[in-house]
Amino acid sequence: MNKDAFRFESLQVWQRAADVTSPLFKLAEGMAERRYYRFAEQLRAAVLSITNNIAEGSGSASDTDFANFLNTARRSVFGIANMLIIFTRKGYIQRTESEPLLAELVEESKVL
Repeated sequence: MNKDAFRFESLQVWQRAADVTSPLFKLAEGMAERRYYRFAEQLRAAVLSITNNIAEGSGSASDTDFANFLNTARRSVFGIANMLIIFTRKGYIQRTESEPLLAELVEESKVL
């Protein structure tokens, strides 16, 4: 199968979102190890929501429909940012863990 068989694979916005999944999944794994299972699962689901919505939207028949999917992906970025801020405030993660991720999420929201 062609590496870029799907339109979303060539989209910069999807590539950026896919890149940020690794450190966010790693953070979720660490939370699960500390028995914050529900938080870890919520984080993983929200992270996948970004790339899933970009991918689903790329298959839309209209630009308006695609824009709606991108808006949903952007809202997921904000949801993840909220989780990182709350987790940091509660002491579940360190500021040194959340700050670089938040900076990347700000950039992703701008691209979206």
